Amino acid sequence: MGINSGYSRPNRGKRKLFKVSKLPRKCPGQESPRVSRGCLRQGPRNKVPGAASGAAVWAACWAARLLAKAVASKLLRAVILGPPGSGKGTVCQRIAQNFGLQHLSSGHFLRENLKANTEVGEMARQYLEKGLLVPDHVITRLMVSELELRSGQHWLLDGFPRTIVQAEALDKICDLDLVISLNIPFETLKDRLSRRWIHPPSGRVYNLDFNPPHVHGIDDITGEPLVQQEDDKPEAVAAKLRRYKDAAKPVIELYKSRGVLHQFSGTETNKIWPYVYTLFSNKITPIQSKEAY
Repeated sequence: MGINSGYSRPNRGKRKLFKVSKLPRKCPGQESPRVSRGCLRQGPRNKVPGAASGAAVWAACWAARLLAKAVASKLLRAVILGPPGSGKGTVCQRIAQNFGLQHLSSGHFLRENLKANTEVGEMARQYLEKGLLVPDHVITRLMVSELELRSGQHWLLDGFPRTIVQAEALDKICDLDLVISLNIPFETLKDRLSRRWIHPPSGRVYNLDFNPPHVHGIDDITGEPLVQQEDDKPEAVAAKLRRYKDAAKPVIELYKSRGVLHQFSGTETNKIWPYVYTLFSNKITPIQSKEAY
C-alpha cells in the first residue's frame, strides 16, 4: 500500500505502526522524492539508537524550507522606472529615508568603478570615451555583483533594468515585489532637463527651478563647477527621451503582465509622492512615525 493511503498493514509481530501524514515530495539534498515504507517503520532492523525517525527528518526539512521562504518574503525588492528628468532620484531618496530600503543606483556604482579602475569600470570606460552607451552585458555584470553583496537587505533599484535584456538577467537572480513607473509629460521633462546641471564626479543633480545650488554654477558640497550635459540641452532632449521610451516599453510591458507594475502620472514630484508612500506602506512598515519629505 502506498504512503498516501492512510494506515499501514495490520499489525504483525511487535512492530509499531503509526499514521503517515502528508509529506513533501522532495527535500533539498535528497536524491529521490520517493520514500520507502521501510524508512518509516520503527524496528530493530533499521532503527538506529538516538536517531530521528524518517518522518521526523522529513518534517524538519519541510519546516526549514518554509522558514527560508518566510525570511526571503520579508525582504522587499523594488525597481523605479522613469525617463531622465522624471524625479526618480528624489523619489528614491524619500523611499530610502522613510522605509529603510537601500537605494542602489546604477549610475553611482558605475562612477565608483570608473574611479577605482576596476575591471568592469575599465570595460565601461572604453565605451564612454567613444561617446557610446555602456552595453547591457557590462551594466548587468556590474549590478548583479552589487546585488549579490546585498542578498539580505531590502533594496530599491534605480537605473537598472533599462532594457529587456537587463530585465531578463535580473529575473534570473530575484523576484521583484514592486515596480514603479513615473509618467511625466514631455513638455515638463523638456523644461526640467534644459534647466538641469550636474556635478559629474558625484552625480549630484541640481535643477534651477526647484533644487538650485546655493551659488549658481557651483556644487554645494565640494565648491566645484557644475556642468550641463550635452544631451540635456534643449536640442538634444527630444532624441534622449525617444531613446528611453523605445528601450523602456518592453520592460514596462513585462512587469505589467506580471502584476507588479504601479504607474504614477503628474507634473510635480510632491504631488506624486503621497501615492508612492501609501503603496510602500502597504508592503513594508515605515521606519519613521511621520512621513518625511
